[in-house]
Amino acid sequence: MLKYTNKTAHISLIFILGFSLLTCSNKKQSTLVYNVQQQNVKPLAKNDDKQPNFILIVADDLGFGDLSLNGSKQIKTPHIDALAKTGVNFTEGYVSSAVCSPSRAGFLTGRNQVEFGHDNNIGGSQEGFDSSFLGLPINQKTIPDRLKALGYVNGLIGKWHLGDQPQFHPLKRGFDEFWGYTGGGHDYFTSTANAKGYKSPIESNYKTPDPITYITDDVGNESVDFIKRHPNDPFFLFASFNAPHTPMQATEDDLQLYQHIKDKKRRTYAAMVHRLDLNVGKIIAAVKASGNADNTLIVFISDNGGPVGSNASINAPYRGQKGILLEGGIHVPYIMNWPQTIPEQTIYNKPVSSLDFAATFIELAGGEISKEDQLEGVNLMPYILKQNNHEPHQSLKWRFTISAAIREGEWKLVRLPDRLPLLYHLPSDMSEQHNVAFDHIEITKELLKKLGEWDISLQHPVFLEGYVWKRVQLDAYDKTYQLIQPE
Repeated sequence: MLKYTNKTAHISLIFILGFSLLTCSNKKQSTLVYNVQQQNVKPLAKNDDKQPNFILIVADDLGFGDLSLNGSKQIKTPHIDALAKTGVNFTEGYVSSAVCSPSRAGFLTGRNQVEFGHDNNIGGSQEGFDSSFLGLPINQKTIPDRLKALGYVNGLIGKWHLGDQPQFHPLKRGFDEFWGYTGGGHDYFTSTANAKGYKSPIESNYKTPDPITYITDDVGNESVDFIKRHPNDPFFLFASFNAPHTPMQATEDDLQLYQHIKDKKRRTYAAMVHRLDLNVGKIIAAVKASGNADNTLIVFISDNGGPVGSNASINAPYRGQKGILLEGGIHVPYIMNWPQTIPEQTIYNKPVSSLDFAATFIELAGGEISKEDQLEGVNLMPYILKQNNHEPHQSLKWRFTISAAIREGEWKLVRLPDRLPLLYHLPSDMSEQHNVAFDHIEITKELLKKLGEWDISLQHPVFLEGYVWKRVQLDAYDKTYQLIQPE
């Protein structure tokens, strides 16, 4: 049993791990029991026998610097900002990969995806590989798999990108309801019967999908409907937005709001992020209207850094972009919000990973995690609520096609195939401008050895992406990136 204490609000939380039962006021409690120590503090949930709801909101290819919360002077994101201001903003939040599919494989399983061979992005089967393995390996349990066993209803709205063959379909990976598409992106205005790729038809197992209006709005509206349909069930909602991934398509009204931005692509991008923020606001409003706000944990993240060339995103103050392991590719907006549980305006500045979602959700839902589960993430609640003052992770490691990286404490090392290692001291050089590998040769050797030992322990990838991407990714390490916010 873990006891979480929120010193700011003087609230004690007792989270029951597993299926142990407690008796409170002669009533059986199966998951969460709240002990309110101050009379002027209201209970944290209206019904203290309820398991918490989880909403995971994922933006696609959002630049770190493109939230007003993170310093954007061009794009206003009041609803996303509000989640952070009334919850916790993780300033050192990372994803486990620099591209969409492996990042999602990581956070939906709680395991570093390279541990089970999901190293690459899904983009067609390559010669010599078995196409029946082109997806999230079916022997890996997902968050919805684990939550379903605890009585949860699980819904996916939007993008999947973890395999489009039947064995990988989201309805076979723990989700009860699915509205969306199985590929890696979609046209924002058009969906055509029998089409493939970005204009593929929208799938749904609970309704006949209406024609697309603007897909960001449609994902928001379907997410709201999911919340309304399940007022009494504990649920996990994965609100998987397409925005602001290409194609660069925005509504005329939103483009008018950003007509002062001269660059057309940047103007379109800003309008797309604006519309994403509005739909995050819809989801927040629906949770409040349901009466379950105090029993709902909302998480917001981007699946990787912004691909600055293709969608005009900005990752300032970080160098790099989607597809590479500099901070701009893996250091992302990372927010959690749970009214009456997570204190408002909390800033958490120790490194955390998207791999932590699974452990956090499962334990809060009343489940147990065993050593055999091999989850690499941790339950973040004791760290947020200052029950544990250690760092959640001694180190974080990445491998993606041509590159690998390790962060340990203040140091980060990146290994590339065509040059000597890159070592950065992040507190003094967050933009990774100064390679100090030869100034700190012992640290370089130690981190390189740890990274190498981990690398050779990993299984082979079960599929690969096209080889042409290797050159694109390597060249991206040498590009110049905007590190200061534009006016």
